[in-house]
Amino acid sequence: MAVGARSGREEPEERPEQQLADSSPGGPAAGHGSADPANSPPAEHLVPAQDSGRGDGGPGGEGPGEGEGRTPKKPRSFWKELPLLIGIALVLALLIKTFLVQAFSIPSDSMQDTLQRGDRVLVDKLTPWFGAEPQRGEVVVFHDPGGWLDGEPTPNPNAAQKFLSFIGLMPSAEEKDLIKRVIAVGGDTVECKKGGPVTVNGKTLKEPYIFPGDSACDDMPFGPIKVPKGRIWVMGDHRQNSLDSRYHQELTGGGTVSTDEVVGRAFTIAWPLNRIDWLGVPDTFDQPGLSAMGTAAPAAVGLAGAVPMVLWRRRKLVQAQVKAEAPAAKG
Repeated sequence: MAVGARSGREEPEERPEQQLADSSPGGPAAGHGSADPANSPPAEHLVPAQDSGRGDGGPGGEGPGEGEGRTPKKPRSFWKELPLLIGIALVLALLIKTFLVQAFSIPSDSMQDTLQRGDRVLVDKLTPWFGAEPQRGEVVVFHDPGGWLDGEPTPNPNAAQKFLSFIGLMPSAEEKDLIKRVIAVGGDTVECKKGGPVTVNGKTLKEPYIFPGDSACDDMPFGPIKVPKGRIWVMGDHRQNSLDSRYHQELTGGGTVSTDEVVGRAFTIAWPLNRIDWLGVPDTFDQPGLSAMGTAAPAAVGLAGAVPMVLWRRRKLVQAQVKAEAPAAKG
């Protein structure tokens, strides 16, 4: 390369005559070549390029005229959205209370030591919608079947408590509901003699959940009682302080409760925090032979599953036999 040569990116050196022409009055604008001065508008009359709407006004910026005639939409303030959020929360709480879970407050000592006065329990209201019925050993909440709470004081909550209870944010305080343990279900025979244990279908229940010092039923022996279909026999864990099925045998149903009155199963203690616990089914209700239908049910299920298989296999054998006989007939 020759000494002093310029790179290809630099402008070519202007000739002396071009420099004189550019420096003369009325000469062409710098960088525009030798265009006719008569055709070039004065500098102050140069019209800026119209904005193409692509933001040519610099990196990240808007070009001239960008967004003209449109006001940027401001985000809604938190205080304007707050009523909407509260409304959605209330609707969700009402739906949960109606169809899923509801909180109940324990007003008495009839379920000690399992539940204490003032405990808050959560009740499953979903499974009854799918036809599930109460099972032995479960702790259930049910509406007063009629006459069970006569003479009991009824709480008188204020308007705020009623509203919060209605949407499920507070336990129900106005409804006449009870909570007991299911001892026997429809089809069972339940019995308890003085000094003895409770028996269901001839099987003795070992009841570690009974309040310490209480007997199984010495205050009110009963039975044998055949529980009608669609009903349950319930008892409190604090046997000597519970007006349960034993004390209402003169009423309709003979002390039993219709499953239609059951709100749901109490499955956990949610409050206070130091008493949070799961309300499971005691092992004594899982003993073999407790249910008269327990031994027949697996056999019935097995038979129901075997019949379609036998019919299907028989059909396959018949089809195979027909196919085997067809060529012989043609011959």
